[in-house]
Amino acid sequence: MAKLLFVMTGTAYWTLKDGTRHATGYWAEEFVAPYRAFTEAGHEITVATPGGVVPYVDMMSLRPDLAGGAETALGLEETIRSAEALRRPIMLPDARLDAYDAVYLPGGHGPMEDLWQDADAGRLLTAALASGKPLAIVCHAPAAMLATRIHGRSPFAGRRVTAFTNEEENAVGLAPMARWLLEDELIALGVEFSKGEMWRPYTVTDGNLFTGQNPASSAELAGRLLKVL
Repeated sequence: MAKLLFVMTGTAYWTLKDGTRHATGYWAEEFVAPYRAFTEAGHEITVATPGGVVPYVDMMSLRPDLAGGAETALGLEETIRSAEALRRPIMLPDARLDAYDAVYLPGGHGPMEDLWQDADAGRLLTAALASGKPLAIVCHAPAAMLATRIHGRSPFAGRRVTAFTNEEENAVGLAPMARWLLEDELIALGVEFSKGEMWRPYTVTDGNLFTGQNPASSAELAGRLLKVL
């Protein structure tokens, strides 16, 4: 049995460029699909958030039309309600990498509000990348890579990475309102960014770093991680 650390956003909103708050949090599928895969395989999960707050699910991700149907949406809700790890998160500064076999970051727009500038997230990701332990990050959660910059440099520079794309952000109508776009900022960070078809599963592996483009990629990403574990 392996121990996995889920690093999750602790915010319920994303501040847009006009100062308004867009309700968000983590995207349900990006937590649930890997959580189910790992726990069904017998692995243990601990959730860590900034401040140790209980993570907020983006309610949009539970809408049947966005979740893939009413039955799927109900299944997501059921898993979230039963996931004890979600109700008992630890504080991110208290997460010790040596206690875990792998680290996973689900997305949603929440990381664009907090994890992208969270020093503890930056230190943890830097240590995880250097450790050789599997580090998996999906959708908007690669925003946390931006917190690894020291004097303008990041250990993720030069790594092959994917994440939620500008095209996908435009398709959901939020790109014009965003303070910045994730794809642009990751490219500026120095990563080797690649992308697949919108909304389709697309993952990239570079050494111990595993990234997924969008919510549909989370199950595939979990499968890749399971093979390593």
